[in-house]
Amino acid sequence: MAHIYIFLTIVFTVFGQVVMKWQVSAAGPLPNDLSGKMLFLFRMLLNPWVISSFFCAFLASLSWMAAVSKFPINYAYPYMSLSFVIVLLLSQVFFHEQITLYKIIGMSLIVAGVVIGSQK
Repeated sequence: MAHIYIFLTIVFTVFGQVVMKWQVSAAGPLPNDLSGKMLFLFRMLLNPWVISSFFCAFLASLSWMAAVSKFPINYAYPYMSLSFVIVLLLSQVFFHEQITLYKIIGMSLIVAGVVIGSQK
């Protein structure tokens, strides 16, 4: 049951990253001038979806604290790399980003590393 803390850490982390990409993409490109950049970032900070991604980062931190209270960090931390795999897949689904052969190989190596690294 303690694995739920690792799972929640991954879910909250992935949610925050995907939502941030979604909202920043919807806002358009970052302006070139300094005042435009500051205004852009300030608007982003007031965006409810961006705020939710920050809140999810906070929840991920709480979940992570619970996870490392139950497991050695050298067991729990490799699972965090699964967020890379999930974000890659979701980036293709939601943002139509390209998944290349090299990315598939890299993500396969990550999954293999998690499987091997999680052995006690």
